[in-house]
Amino acid sequence: MNQIRRKTSFTERRQKPGSFLSWPGESNDRKNGGTQEIKESYNADGKNTESGADTTESTDTEVGSVVGWGRVKQFVEKLGKKPDSQVLSLSHCDLTATDVVELATLLPFLTQLEVVDLSWNDLVGGSFKALTFHLQHIPKLRVLRLCGCRVTAQDLEALGDSLDAVPQLELVDLSWNTGVGEANLHCLTSRFDPGCIIQELRLVDCHLTDADMKALGQAFPAMANLEHLDLSCNKITAEGMEELLSFLNDTHGLKTLMLHMCGLEQDALCRLGEALQFLPTLERLDLSANKGARGGLAKMAENLAQLTHLSCLDIHLCCLTEQDVKALVQVISSLSGLAELDLSSNKAIGDGLQSLLSVLPLSNMRRLLLNSCGLSAASYQALGSAMPSLSQLQSLNVSWNKSVGGDLRLLLAGLLSTCELQELRLSSCNLTTEDVLHLASAAKRGALSELKQLDVSYNGDVGDAGWAALFGEAGGLKALEQLDVSVRPSASAPVSPWIGDLLEALPKLPSLTHMALQHWVLRQDERDKLDNITDKKSFVLECDKQNSPRSEF
Repeated sequence: MNQIRRKTSFTERRQKPGSFLSWPGESNDRKNGGTQEIKESYNADGKNTESGADTTESTDTEVGSVVGWGRVKQFVEKLGKKPDSQVLSLSHCDLTATDVVELATLLPFLTQLEVVDLSWNDLVGGSFKALTFHLQHIPKLRVLRLCGCRVTAQDLEALGDSLDAVPQLELVDLSWNTGVGEANLHCLTSRFDPGCIIQELRLVDCHLTDADMKALGQAFPAMANLEHLDLSCNKITAEGMEELLSFLNDTHGLKTLMLHMCGLEQDALCRLGEALQFLPTLERLDLSANKGARGGLAKMAENLAQLTHLSCLDIHLCCLTEQDVKALVQVISSLSGLAELDLSSNKAIGDGLQSLLSVLPLSNMRRLLLNSCGLSAASYQALGSAMPSLSQLQSLNVSWNKSVGGDLRLLLAGLLSTCELQELRLSSCNLTTEDVLHLASAAKRGALSELKQLDVSYNGDVGDAGWAALFGEAGGLKALEQLDVSVRPSASAPVSPWIGDLLEALPKLPSLTHMALQHWVLRQDERDKLDNITDKKSFVLECDKQNSPRSEF
């Protein structure tokens, strides 16, 4: 059935019965009046457009252009998208190989195209040669995204052969295509010429093998402009890392290296540490979700300190040890430009946060993520004391740290009215009613005026008075876009004591687009009132309909 669908275009699969023999573009022109629209264009110019009339060569060219754009509009609009002469975004459109062939014939009419996105159309794999053959018509192409398209080795070869036709190509995203890996990557990278200006290459979850790592490494000399490399979710062995990094000295301009969930172990991290000397411009390093790297950070810390331009370090869920944390303390003192640090889901951070805060460039920090770090009381107090120095902080996440409960005021007291905090996450922190009262007080004095995301979910010990007070100070949360006050299923309770305060607060939150009330019990009349407001404000409300009892009124 998939083979049949691949040979059937999107248009043909949606045509009414009996019309499958007609030419899609032609028949729909008649139905939608497309031909008449073209004629009116020419009548406005005073030119004869009657069928069979003699025209000059220039007129033929102009007619062809208008007809071509009409076909482009028809093709794109039938997919539920809006036509754009510079951006062609057809992701999640259920495209088939036949559609790709038809699209290829439209490229001559899209000469200004800069972005092409055909991602998540899993029936187009194996058909890209028809498309790449016509890339010569869109020489201004800068961005090409083919995520989740079941790209084959033949597709990679075709793309590689056509790279000369798109000299301005800067970003190539082939993520979530298993056919890109499995020793096939050389089909593309072997065709990279020294003149290519590709700046971003994304190969997330492509089943890259050691051979693919070698092929990528060998292509580095031809990619002198490479700035962003994302190899996340590929199992990278120590041998594969060796193959890749042996050519890393040819990527002096690399600014971002993403190795999230790559199965890295100590040996791979050690080899990476040795190669960091060739990445003096690196600004973002993601080593997150590599549980096998436990203890490896301590071994690469000395080299990590050489990244003086590093502004973002993500090492969450890496099973850091006490030795890793101590090594990190020594490193951070050299990273004066660090502005984003994600230490989430590393229990060893709990007792070591005090030492880390003493060396962090607090005045530069924009994002500090410490959720599920097992913060001790002493570490939490140290964080509270550091809050006045975190003047540029935009995102703070301390969720799943029980030490926060009962002492939220320590964090809030350090927030100034000029604070730039945009995201505050306090999920499952054992917050009390008094904590939420302090939160309401912070909103009242303007300390949360820039806040866009607030998560206080899974805090079942907060009483009705706390929620009522928080919604009562909605005027101090005018920038809020997302709010989550959900509770655990086992802690479900009626919203009746504070639903009035919530209803009055919603009109005072003009930017709100999403609110979660999961597991709270609403009467039907309360739900109706909420639905009435959400319909007017056009924002998403999440709550459990099945737990909403019928109204007694």
